[in-house]
Amino acid sequence: MASIEFLAFLEELLTPERKALFNKVIEQRTNHFTVVTEDVYQLHNTSAVIRSCDVFGIQNVHVIEEQKVKKIDREIAMGAQKWVSLNRHDDSLKCITKLRKEGYQIIATSPNADAIELSEFVITKPSALFLGTEKDGLSQGVLSNADQCIKIPMVGFTESLNISVSAAIILQELTSRLRKSNISWELSDYDKNEVKFEWLRKSFKNFDQLVKRFENH
Repeated sequence: MASIEFLAFLEELLTPERKALFNKVIEQRTNHFTVVTEDVYQLHNTSAVIRSCDVFGIQNVHVIEEQKVKKIDREIAMGAQKWVSLNRHDDSLKCITKLRKEGYQIIATSPNADAIELSEFVITKPSALFLGTEKDGLSQGVLSNADQCIKIPMVGFTESLNISVSAAIILQELTSRLRKSNISWELSDYDKNEVKFEWLRKSFKNFDQLVKRFENH
């Protein structure tokens, strides 16, 4: 992690408005929930999910690309990839194992009959929310290893929603409930500094020069 002194040095280079925005946003960030997309065909949908994570304060996003290895569309993400921490994986089961070790329960989103409705989902435990492809949904490997399945209630003729729409609905519901709860959902001071450093690093095109300037200070 960057030193507190170096962080302070970089922050002083921001405008007062930008610095205030960074401090405001970091206080609303959470790792209580993380979002995982699995082999999403349409690249702009993954980008839209990343945007929703930024909007609703989710700091870590995991992208599994077993079949569809593509670069995240920066234009469609509208810069959101600068503000969330993007984690890339090439195997769903390895991703699940990693997340379990980090203390997450695995939550699959699926319209199947056994899934509980979103409003009934208990938010107490840290949860990794898995979202699947537009066509086929999540793989059987993820569904078999999930601790629980949740679904968005639908009453129309259409049986599924676009993944980016699903992500936005789920995150709005769960983060709203989270912030009204007594759960300690905020980032630790250590994580806040780690995230803020990444934001600052991506904010300055001349970052390497600033490092040298600080070292020679």
